[in-house]
Amino acid sequence: MGKMLGGDEEKDPDAAKKEEERQEALRQEEEERKAKYAKMEAEREAMRQGIRDKYGIKKKEEREAEAQAAMEANSEGSLTRPKKAIPPGCGDEPEEEDESILDTVIKYLPGPLQDMFKK
Repeated sequence: MGKMLGGDEEKDPDAAKKEEERQEALRQEEEERKAKYAKMEAEREAMRQGIRDKYGIKKKEEREAEAQAAMEANSEGSLTRPKKAIPPGCGDEPEEEDESILDTVIKYLPGPLQDMFKK
């Protein structure tokens, strides 16, 4: 009745000790839970690594690191971004190709026609 009227609450002399023990138990349970899940994850990772080794698969981080190293090696000493690769046939050499194609066609023509085109 004292609580309802705003009086002093009844205090348990061991309440602080019980609360401390409860907090300690919660911390201990949390540590045990984390250890359990860390162990399970380590087992899973060992299984994953076995599969990677068996099939020759690389980890995503390893692939990204190799790709980054390749990009850095290509752009080493360059002040600009890396150039895009130009596909074959798309360049400044179409005239040379035209001449070689014409020469190839002329080779297959009969003798008198070859003489006409060579003049």
